This record gives sequence, C-alpha cells and structure tokens, in this order.
Amino acid sequence: MRAGIEAGFAGHIASGVTTLCHCWQVTRRDGVVFASTDHDVALHFDGVTYRANAGLSAQALAQTSGLSVDNTEALGALCDDAIREDEIEQGRFDRAEVQAWLVNWAEPSQRVLQFRGSIGELRRAGGSFRAELRGLTEPLNRPLGRVYQKPCSAVLGDGKCRFDLSTSGYIAERVIEAAQEAQYFRWGAFLGFEEGWFARGRLDVLDGPAAGLWGMIKLDYFKGAERVVELWEPIRGPLPEGTAVRLTAGCDKRMETCRLKFNNLINFQGFPDLPNEDWMMAVPRSDGANGGGSRR
Repeated sequence: MRAGIEAGFAGHIASGVTTLCHCWQVTRRDGVVFASTDHDVALHFDGVTYRANAGLSAQALAQTSGLSVDNTEALGALCDDAIREDEIEQGRFDRAEVQAWLVNWAEPSQRVLQFRGSIGELRRAGGSFRAELRGLTEPLNRPLGRVYQKPCSAVLGDGKCRFDLSTSGYIAERVIEAAQEAQYFRWGAFLGFEEGWFARGRLDVLDGPAAGLWGMIKLDYFKGAERVVELWEPIRGPLPEGTAVRLTAGCDKRMETCRLKFNNLINFQGFPDLPNEDWMMAVPRSDGANGGGSRR
C-alpha cells in the first residue's frame, strides 16, 4: 500500500503540473491530536481531518543521511480553537509527536511523509509561537550506559528500580484544601505518613482544568497542625479548591532509603562502596593509617 502511494506521488511530480500542499499532525502525550494544512480547504486522510487556515507554516527542513539530527521549525499563530498559549505554558506540547506530509490536495492518497519527530524548544511572543522540531535521530544524542556513583541511578518505579508504587502506603490521594501560588499546598488533617515522606516525590493533578500536570515535591513538613507540601516549581494551571491530587512518596537515592523505606535493596542501582576522594590521596605510612587528610 505504501509503495503504491509513493509511486502515485512520484507520477504526479513527474507530470510537471502539481497540486501540492503541506499537512502537519501534532499528537500530544495525552493523546490530543492537532492537524492542519496550508491548503485553502480541509483535507482528510488516514482517518484524520487536516484543518485549513490554522495559521501553521514550516521553515525549510534540514535532513541528512547519517546520524546527525534532522531539524526544522514550525511557525504558527496562537488561537483559542487550536494551539493555545496557556497549554504551551503548561508544557502540554513538550515532546509531542509531529508528522509533516507533502500532499497532492487534488488526490490526498498521493502523498509522502517529509518529516517525523517531536517538538523540542517552544517559544511564544506576540500571539504567535515558534516550535523547534527534532527528528527521530535526536534520542541518539543521549548518553547510554550506567554511571558509577554512590547514589542510585534509577528512577523510582521504573524498569530498573522495579518497585511497585501501587503498594499500600506510598501513594496518597487528597483534594486541595489550600494552595498558594500553585506551589504551596496545605492540609489540616494529613496523618498516616511521617514528615518528609513525600519529599523528592511528585504531585499529580487528577482532575479540573490542570488535569495531567504534575510537579516535583521539594519539601514535606508539618507546620503546627498543618501538613505543608512545597513544589520546586508551581503547577502551570488553575488549581481551584477541591481539585483532586495524588502524592507519590519520594526517594533520595541512598542505599539506606532503598533498604529501610522501600525494602528494595536487591534492585539498588548505585555503588555505595566506592571509595571517596580522600582514599585516592592515601599513601603508605609507618605510623598508623593515612586517610588522605591533613596532618596535625
């Protein structure tokens, strides 16, 4: 089927008289799809309708045959019924999947996929936005392999850690009683978890206009009779009173925490017995141990 589409498109190009346009499809990580075209009427293929006059255009695409990163930029206008400024601010388009098609608008079955990748840096100003598009080779720039360090290198609950966060006692769901600047949360009655239990964990918004957003927890402490949870950065969305949130226990990556808090030492991904820098300075001496420190 794909070979037939490409053959038909090649035949259209070879005819010398073309009816071409561009189509873009943006699929966010929450499953919301945005599709647009620079043609003057909407197009439909693969079960997706590409809206016309959506204010989206693209600059020249740089592509290579090696492992260098393919990249381009998409330019567009912010409008309420398409890509909104508040959703960009909330990070809902971060790492969204992008597909760019060159299409024969007179026969949409004749088309070729020009670019596939994800959204990188997003900038907005004056009612418009500029999105960096990164190709499929972008992940090859990430370093691979383990790091030799004392703290654990795994993320709590991932495939290396293997800890089941759904285990009772590691997740708490509450409704917001008081929130200041979408960064400081207070509860009058929040028992059953010791102080600091959720520090280095995360707070997920479960419903309301900010549903799907989350933040990393910086501090978790008692202030008088209140429980206070402070995030590193504010949630970038409205959080009215009564919004449901989920708090997940945090991990400071130490071996003692892995053993005592999570009982998961068998999956600890650090190297706690690595010698420190003082050990590297140690030299033999006749009068006792030399730990590398200064002599007194």
